[in-house]
Amino acid sequence: MLIVDKVLVSEDLLEECFCCDLEKCGGMCCVEGDVGAPIEPEEVGDMEDCYPQVRKYMQPEAVKLVDNLGTFDYDMEGEFVTPLLSDEACAYVYYEDGIAKCAIEKAFLNGEIDFQKPISCHLYPIRIKKLPDYEALNYHRWEVCREACKKGKDIKLPVYKFLREPLIRKYGEEWYEKLESAVREKSGNTPQ
Repeated sequence: MLIVDKVLVSEDLLEECFCCDLEKCGGMCCVEGDVGAPIEPEEVGDMEDCYPQVRKYMQPEAVKLVDNLGTFDYDMEGEFVTPLLSDEACAYVYYEDGIAKCAIEKAFLNGEIDFQKPISCHLYPIRIKKLPDYEALNYHRWEVCREACKKGKDIKLPVYKFLREPLIRKYGEEWYEKLESAVREKSGNTPQ
């Protein structure tokens, strides 16, 4: 495990390979599961603020759910999560050419909102565990991502490099540079 500024980084993020292959998986990480995607407490306001622009991309039953329930739900531990439809799909899912995609991200990419999507979604398959003095970044293995693992191995793309952009979004460019430096040092490839 590496420690970078009070963030514990699992070795799996350095050694395992990953690259989403939406054509093959169809975005199943957004439609399968027994609980919604984690939402950081500071993202709750973003979810509420962006909903008026996002709802036009959502499925009718999802709009009805969010209009009645609200923009977030709670998991078994009382943590904030995205609401789920009766089929266990995330309420913010819409389908494009048969692929599940994020309505929040669609509004973001269209320049309608400033919030991209919950950081837990952007970071997947990394999951963050909050500890008293640290955050721990762990690799979440899930059968629906089998093709992403295969593609990542084929192109030799470690998880942390695949998720460079969301890691920078969460922790900043300087933190990511420290992570890369620690990885190089660990592997004995320090620059001269």
